[in-house]
Amino acid sequence: MRRKTLDTFGLSHDPFTKEIGDDALWAPPSKKEVIDSIVEALEARHHVLLIGEPGAGKTAVLRAVRHGLPQTRYRLTYCHNATLGRRDFYRQLCTAIGLSPKATAAAVFNALNDYVLELAAEQQQHPVFILDECHLMRDEMLDHLHILQNYAWDSQAILTLLLVGLPELRERLQRRRHRSLMSRIQRRFVVEPLEPDDTAAYLRYRLSLADCDTELYPSDAVAVLHEKTGGLMRDLDRIAALALDVAAKRRAKLVHKDTVLAAISVDLNGGLV
Repeated sequence: MRRKTLDTFGLSHDPFTKEIGDDALWAPPSKKEVIDSIVEALEARHHVLLIGEPGAGKTAVLRAVRHGLPQTRYRLTYCHNATLGRRDFYRQLCTAIGLSPKATAAAVFNALNDYVLELAAEQQQHPVFILDECHLMRDEMLDHLHILQNYAWDSQAILTLLLVGLPELRERLQRRRHRSLMSRIQRRFVVEPLEPDDTAAYLRYRLSLADCDTELYPSDAVAVLHEKTGGLMRDLDRIAALALDVAAKRRAKLVHKDTVLAAISVDLNGGLV
């Protein structure tokens, strides 16, 4: 966001930046319920499936979950590259948790397995593997994930998986090929887009973090923002920020409906404000 825009509206920083601490994340009641339910599921050592459209706020939910879990009792490992083959995928996990990757798939898996069993023996931190973008996973990798869940003849919940992806992930897991994996996922959640009232509250909250207590977006502008973004938070951040730049260039004091429409036109055409 331009310096001129910040000065025009008296903002201490870009209100729609993604650089925001876990403890400052905003969630409407619907997302708060999902966050609390996921935390409860992980504390019960249940495997979890989390799906949602692009930009609906899945990553924000994950960050809030991370903030809500006691760090002394859980060790979270985040894995975002889901397009790898089995060996490289497990090597990635090993690197993320600080293990030296081995040469063969079997050696890598055994190293990972030993790590999980060691944590269980210490009875201090329960490992949670967060696997993002799982809709991109190869079928052969999904075929293998249920093996990560099978300890002590499938009688002990030593490791928890949190699978995250777009709605097509659920469709893939419902296929007969992946029934073994799907049957082991005890809790399943959907991150829905914002409701209209949520959009207005979200804009106010993000502006307040930038030390602005003025209603910069009138109700008609909020309605257009919600309609055009479909309540998807990532798109809302981008268009709302762009609309502020357009308003500043026009020397306007508020971000009116026509300003939002102009920002959307700029965004669609890839032009400059």
